[in-house]
Formats: sequence, C-alpha cells, structure tokens
Amino acid sequence: MTTLDATATDRPAETTTAVQPPPVAPGTIQLWTDLLCPFAHVAVHRLRDTRERLGLGGQVRLDHHVFPLELFNGPHPRRGTDTEAVGLGQVAPEAGFRVWTGADDLYPHTVLLAAEAVLAAKWQSMDAAEALDAALRRAFWSQSRSIAHRQVILDVAAEVADQDDGNAVLDVDQLTDALDSGRSRRALMADFAIARTDAVPGSPTLRLPDGSTVHNPGMTVHWEGPWAAGYPIVDVDDPRVYEDLLRRAAGRGSRTAP
Repeated sequence: MTTLDATATDRPAETTTAVQPPPVAPGTIQLWTDLLCPFAHVAVHRLRDTRERLGLGGQVRLDHHVFPLELFNGPHPRRGTDTEAVGLGQVAPEAGFRVWTGADDLYPHTVLLAAEAVLAAKWQSMDAAEALDAALRRAFWSQSRSIAHRQVILDVAAEVADQDDGNAVLDVDQLTDALDSGRSRRALMADFAIARTDAVPGSPTLRLPDGSTVHNPGMTVHWEGPWAAGYPIVDVDDPRVYEDLLRRAAGRGSRTAP
C-alpha cells in the first residue's frame, strides 16, 4: 500500500546497516509489520491459523515489531488501502478483508499510537501483544473502526481482556498507563531505526531463530496501473510456506526435510 510494503523493490537512499535487529529467541518468530499493510494482515492471519492447525501454539510465539510505513511515506491514503483490500481479499478471503465503510473523516491516516499500544502490551507478555495486534487488525480490516484514536484502541484492548476467560492475557490499566506515559514511542522509534536498514526489507518481514529472513512469505505481487489508482495483482501465492516457517521456528526442521 506504500512504497515499502510487500510490493516494494527499492529502499531509501539513506538506508544503513549500522543498526541491527535484536536476536531471535528459540521458539520465536520475529514479525515486522505495519497495522495497515494488507500483506501483513494476511501474514499474521496465516501464521496464527497455521500454528493452531499444527498444534504449535505452545511452542512458537510471535515477537511483534513495527515497520511504520507512514514514517517512510506519510499518511496512509484510503484509496490505496481499499484497492489492496479488494485485491488481497480475493486471495485470502478468510482474513476478513472489507473496504472502509466508516465515515471518511474517521479513516485512520496514522496508526502510530496503535502500534505503540502493541509494543506497550509486549512489556506485559508476547501473548498480550499478539492478542492486541490481532484485535486491532480485525477492528480496522473487518470492522472499519478508527484505530488511530486512543479511546478506540483502549476499547479494543478491553475487548481482548474480556475474552481472556480469567487468564489475564492483557491488563488494560497497565496498558493505559504505558500508552499515556509515552514510553512506547521510544520503542517504536527504535524499531523504525532498524526498519530503515537492509536487515528488514519491508512489511511483512519474518525473522527466524536459524538466522533467516523472509519477506511477504509465499507471495509475489505486482501493481497494475499507477499505485493507489490501479490494482495489486498477486502472481504467486503459496500459503503452505507458513507450515515450514513455523516448524523451523519450533526446531522441527523443514516440511520438505526427509
């Protein structure tokens, strides 16, 4: 949806490799995404769905990091998001894509605060961050909620907490305090510094414990016509790649291994 999402081929001239991403812990997939990147929405959905199907829920965790597209390209434009939602919705309808149906003046042209909330939730646990991230994506892509706004973010967080069934995955009071203090902005900008390097090629990027990096797994895309006025065309889509990625993260090797 922007020049540095899954359709990107070039990076800014100021790109540097001086800053490196943190190491990936065993049993973890490090996930670099933007909340309004539709390719990232597909990747997150497929990772979570495939992990559950393979029975790896207790063995592979998602470590969320931010690839803030708007800091590279400016405000998120609705027309780009809508065309990509239609295009990706045909490839992965199970992800729940919908074009924006809310009022035009409520469209979230920025999602930095929502991304900060996910990072703040990660201070509680990776599970808390994953749950909030998934809920915020659903709120935008399926429900047309303005996740730019603090109250909407906290409402979504409260919904996550209500679904915990007593497991206390997310503490909304702690999240509110962390978000209002501004502490997670520093973490977001640290992620941005890494996102500007060649170590993370775009949104979505997955980094595995074996040292490998995969951008937009199993999918290649080109744009038909001018960006945001044309249409994204998915040339190749192989969701089976997520089985391999999850097994490798769990230390079980590749699905193609003998």
